[in-house]
Amino acid sequence: MDTTLKDPLVGQVLDGRYRVDGRIAVGGMATVYRAVDTRLDRVLALKVMHPTLAADASFVERFIREAKSVARLAHPNVVGVFDQGTDGPYVYLAMEYIAGCTLRDVLRERGALRPRAALDILEPVLAALGAAHRAGFVHRDMKPENVLIGDDGRVKVADFGLVRAVDSVTNTTGTVLGTVSYLAPEQIEHGTADTRVDVYASGVVLYEMLTGAKPHSGDSAAQVLFQHLNEDVPPPSAAVPGLAYELDELVATATARNPDLRPYDAVALLAQLREARFALTDEQLDTVPPLARSAEHDASEDRTSVIPRAVGAVQLPLPATRDVGNPGQVGQNGQDGLNRTSVLRTPPPPPRPAGAPAARPASVKERIRQRLLARRGITVAIAAVLLVLGVGAGVWYINSGQFTTVPAVLAKTEKEARARLDDVGLDVRKVQGKYSDTDKRGTVIATDPDVGDRIRQNGKVTLTVSLGPQTVKVPDLEGTPLSEAKDKLDDAGLGAGMVTKTFSEDVARGSVISADPKPGTVRRTGTAVALLVSKGSPIDVPDVTGDSESDAREELEEAGLKVKIEPKRVFSDEDKGTVAEQSPEEGKRLAGGDTVTLTLSKGPEMIEVPDVEGMKVDEAEDTLKAAGFDVEKDRGLLGLFGDTVKDQSVDPGDTAPKGSTVTITIR
Repeated sequence: MDTTLKDPLVGQVLDGRYRVDGRIAVGGMATVYRAVDTRLDRVLALKVMHPTLAADASFVERFIREAKSVARLAHPNVVGVFDQGTDGPYVYLAMEYIAGCTLRDVLRERGALRPRAALDILEPVLAALGAAHRAGFVHRDMKPENVLIGDDGRVKVADFGLVRAVDSVTNTTGTVLGTVSYLAPEQIEHGTADTRVDVYASGVVLYEMLTGAKPHSGDSAAQVLFQHLNEDVPPPSAAVPGLAYELDELVATATARNPDLRPYDAVALLAQLREARFALTDEQLDTVPPLARSAEHDASEDRTSVIPRAVGAVQLPLPATRDVGNPGQVGQNGQDGLNRTSVLRTPPPPPRPAGAPAARPASVKERIRQRLLARRGITVAIAAVLLVLGVGAGVWYINSGQFTTVPAVLAKTEKEARARLDDVGLDVRKVQGKYSDTDKRGTVIATDPDVGDRIRQNGKVTLTVSLGPQTVKVPDLEGTPLSEAKDKLDDAGLGAGMVTKTFSEDVARGSVISADPKPGTVRRTGTAVALLVSKGSPIDVPDVTGDSESDAREELEEAGLKVKIEPKRVFSDEDKGTVAEQSPEEGKRLAGGDTVTLTLSKGPEMIEVPDVEGMKVDEAEDTLKAAGFDVEKDRGLLGLFGDTVKDQSVDPGDTAPKGSTVTITIR
């Protein structure tokens, strides 16, 4: 859903290529937009890091790492990354656009899912994670928000923003990254993260799909962390009676608190899922969950966050969350941290109470795990590996050898592309040309089917080859009205650039005087043409101060100008109701149709005259000036040597215009 309000990026073009059409979602580290790649004319998702974080080298490095890592995962259940770049303060990823919703949207709308639907969603998720694990990467942020379900039913895993190489994720010196509600115990306690943390998170997601609620909940992030460390994930059948025992086994083995008792990666868990599914009847797969919905989900919990954690044994309460998107802003409710990607300081393990047994007996979940491992068969493991490779087991057996994928031929010459297609048994259906400002002439810029798509062997592929940049001549626009000039430029494949206006005695107001580049100049399509547009003949603004409103309006309109009356009046020396001020002033030059603003007078401000009779001259003068009057001294013959005010021209207590002159008589 487009949540755009007044986003400054919407409507802009990033890096001269990606036109931002609308906002899809906002996270703690980045905002995701729907955009159009204007070069390839395709819709995509643009993930733009918040500018406040772009100055942080570690966040930028993580962003770029995501692009490189996911670009290596050519898998149908992983959201593809096409490009990465920067434009001023914006660091972005250009990604595959999936029209649809997230698993979180589904759970919020429907609550618990039938087991068949839950397994249908988890299988491709594990296939995607398995491909990442076998390629040497750990996702580390698996949650329903990162599972995308397309309108066509495709399931894809997104947001590999915390991905790390398996061999580089050992210990993070006192911190751990992840989302609180899906963190594995070893992430919380030791800061370690390998493929088994994705297995644990997937088990939590399965539990949530089967029951409509998270296995651990609380009023604060601290309570949820404590439960992850000290409590097993309960069997789903405890919340939804009637669920098959095999589903309880699957959740138990995936969420074992001891990582050594979990499947070692998503491929192994996928094998167990398929074995469990084969053991279920249609009735068990279609068990209808209760109508009761899960507690209302707070979307604010889903943002990527940094959560400081107490040093020492885990205690309650832990410090409040801090949103990375708003550094320094502390959450007021512990719930804010339950579903956010977090950074935690690692405490030492809590001391064992005196007299407590040295080790706990194997839990029910661990015994289930041991039984489940004993039942694993090589056939299920093979089927899981096949699904990780992006092929369903049954389909593979039926269609083995009949399909291939379109090889990477982009940026290759037509001859090279034909050779590569021939190597995999494919032929060229046709070759079509397309102008391109960025791709070298003669190189392949697109294929149909797309590169990486499955295609039957001996199939045919359409190649789109770059014709290089298209060039056109700048049309003659002199004397053309501006709107028509813009249309002519569009028709020619050009665009209107900066429009500058100036006075002209020869060209009509609103028409083009000249263009840059000049008419006849050859330019690439899309080039902006600057236009100089006429403001018409200049008009000298007349002086209308002191005129009545009607007289001033008439004079200005006869000159070809518009009139605006300022609603607020001011005190002035001009008579009440006449023009006190005008903007622009007399002598300024305007174009026909421009506006002159008039401010009318309230007349002079009348103020009370103070009593200065009997005062010394200097004191009287200061008093009158302080009141807002000018002062004139009348000494006469008798006052040549006097120093006292004997009379004043305006009687004390009377009013006079502010700024007027009061004469004092000195004797």
